[in-house]
Amino acid sequence: MLHIFQFVGLLTHPSQSAGFCRRLALVAFFAPLCATAQPGPQLDLQRTKLSAGMHLIDAQIARTPEQRQIGLMMRRDMPQQEGMIFVFEQATRQCFWMKNTLLPLTAAFLAEDGRIVNMADMKPQTEDAHCSDEPVRYVLEMNKGWFAKKGIQPGSKLGGDLFQTVR
Repeated sequence: MLHIFQFVGLLTHPSQSAGFCRRLALVAFFAPLCATAQPGPQLDLQRTKLSAGMHLIDAQIARTPEQRQIGLMMRRDMPQQEGMIFVFEQATRQCFWMKNTLLPLTAAFLAEDGRIVNMADMKPQTEDAHCSDEPVRYVLEMNKGWFAKKGIQPGSKLGGDLFQTVR
C-alpha cells in the first residue's frame, strides 16, 4: 500500500502540505479498493496437452480450490488452442459462473474418462449458473465457440494423460 501514500504525497511531513486532510481522505477512499482488489490472471499454472480428435489443446490445470476459484478471471485474451481444465477430487455435479471473467467461454463438463457430458456457452461477467447434467470430474473452458467450430459435441471423448491416470 506504500505506493498509494506516495501517490497522494503523504510521505511528506503534514506541516509541509496544506492539503494533508484532502490527501488523507483520498487514502481512506482508495485503501479499501486495494484490499479487495482481485488478483491478476493466472498465467503460470501447470499445463497438460489434451486432444479432441485431431485437435490439440494446451490446457492450464486448476487443481487447488484457490486455482479453481480464480479460474480464467481477469484474462483479457486467450489463444484459440489454449484453455483451462478444472480438476476435482471426485465426480460431483459442477456449476460454473463468469463473475470477473472477461472472455466469453464454452465450458465442457467431462466425465472421468474424458467424455463430454454437456457443454454451456457462458457470457462474460455474469453470475448465471452453468451446471453439469450429471456428476463430472473435470470441466474444460475454451474460448466460446471453439468446440462448435471443430464439430465437437456432447458424447465426444477427449484424450490426454489426465484421463488415463489411475486414481
